[in-house]
Amino acid sequence: MSYPELRYTGSTGEVSASFRPRDHAPEVIYPTGTTVHYLAAGASTGSEFGLYRWDMGAIPGGPGPHFHKTISESFFVLSGTVRLFNGAVWTDASPGDFLFVPEGGIHAFRNESGIPASLLILFAPGAPREGYFEGLAEIAQGKELTEDERAEFYLRHDNHWL
Repeated sequence: MSYPELRYTGSTGEVSASFRPRDHAPEVIYPTGTTVHYLAAGASTGSEFGLYRWDMGAIPGGPGPHFHKTISESFFVLSGTVRLFNGAVWTDASPGDFLFVPEGGIHAFRNESGIPASLLILFAPGAPREGYFEGLAEIAQGKELTEDERAEFYLRHDNHWL
């Protein structure tokens, strides 16, 4: 393995870092109390990756088994207990536990503990997941979709349910 091709050709570096304080308001709030923080959306990383913090409330929930054809997904548990599915078994993951799912890998995550839990979710490359998260929030708040609209929504956002 080698380093990627040269992407920055300057010789002095530049001031281009972005900082997000921990008390920044979440971008999405679900009726269950789950909040989503857009730490580094794909649009802000040149589509290299997308990094999101999911703070799940005490109400059990999370997506069922699914896979993506265009993106990998990684999970890093920050607090609480998060059930992670690797396509074969569910594991109760604790702070510091990590799961990498390559493209096509079946996976899921849930908070079933009855207490809040938090994790980082990393997508690579950085797909526009924000529209998916916001659309899910609208659905959770009562937006009704026909079966065809729902299928198109999931397909547009590269979610393939089992």
